[in-house]
Amino acid sequence: MIGRLDLVREQFSTVVVPEQVWDELLDGGDGLEALQAAHDEGVFEIVSLEETPLVAEFRRNIDRGEAAALAYAIEADADLVLIDEREARQTARRHGLSITGAIGVLLRGVDNMDTVRTELDRLREAGFWISDDLYETVLEQARDGR
Repeated sequence: MIGRLDLVREQFSTVVVPEQVWDELLDGGDGLEALQAAHDEGVFEIVSLEETPLVAEFRRNIDRGEAAALAYAIEADADLVLIDEREARQTARRHGLSITGAIGVLLRGVDNMDTVRTELDRLREAGFWISDDLYETVLEQARDGR
């Protein structure tokens, strides 16, 4: 989305991605070469996930990829789920999953407040919704070194 797969590479040895999510990423159009390169390097491990009752239950409230990601995380007892959409994050919390998202990855990977601000602006420009309150909170966290 903003060309910062380097932050994912630095923070995670491997990110397990259900096929449903991978398909959505590839449908996005932007950054396909970088995604494929990261996959080829082993950053992303694509897993096949069937339409289980848990996936079907989640699909009532969240999209196909997020439902698959959450169901897989529960079934695999994942340490962390990378997810951004609000309803999916709420569902993850209800199921006791540890979560982070693009902003969390950004905060952990960038220690310069000006760079955080630039990347937040780039996320917004790419269509990623960030409320003004969250924007300011993230900048405060970056300023405080959290």
